[in-house]
Amino acid sequence: MEGSTADVAAASGYSPQQVRNLEALGVIAPAARTPSGHRRFSAEHVRDLVAYRDLASAVGPVVARRVMRDVRTLPTQEATALVGSLHTGLVGERTQALAARSALLAISGEADTDAPAADPDAMTITELSDALGVRASTLRFWEQEGLVAAERVVTRAGTARRYPLAAIREARIVVALRAAGYRVPEVRIAIAALRELGDTAGSLEALDARLATIAQRMLVLLRAGSVLAELVSAPRPPRRRPVRPTSGSRRSAGSG
Repeated sequence: MEGSTADVAAASGYSPQQVRNLEALGVIAPAARTPSGHRRFSAEHVRDLVAYRDLASAVGPVVARRVMRDVRTLPTQEATALVGSLHTGLVGERTQALAARSALLAISGEADTDAPAADPDAMTITELSDALGVRASTLRFWEQEGLVAAERVVTRAGTARRYPLAAIREARIVVALRAAGYRVPEVRIAIAALRELGDTAGSLEALDARLATIAQRMLVLLRAGSVLAELVSAPRPPRRRPVRPTSGSRRSAGSG
């Protein structure tokens, strides 16, 4: 296929202006020009535009533009690693969502009677340790490991830890996960996932929807992968070596 901007726009599903913009951004290779200056595109341009659409759905348009541009110019090993990092990133998102889901399942499995019920707003370290059945030193260790975030309040004796509702909830999750055999690094991932997800973490249905979305993004990334592999495997443009001035030219430059 060889066609005009309108032809490649119709074949790829983009508008003519979008095709010109994506060419200018380096998403697709520069089009050939007729003697009168009109663009002439090939089947490879349509292929790359379709791959870009999938890539943008998988990792976002900003990253997709950078990847489509860089896989043509980076050394083969670096370009291959760049594409691999996209898959690694999605796997990391899935791992995080699964960790958050495990944390929610662990806490939802507790009986309501097991929940701390001392102060509805906050607890001292003694109150929380008694309610959870753990030592105060364990809570301090969890705080040191980033599993529970306590607040500091000023008292007559100095400062003391206070645990707001969010910290109480995190402590309950830590207790449940540790009882289920999760190691501290694994618990840290789960807590970090819940904090980052914010309100979304309050719903197992929302997390299941997030996991389904990640799976779809993985699928479209695989679909774009065949085109990325071709771009990575294509011959690299020659890399120009910097011209080093000779000793004579350095002297001439200095004398001026």
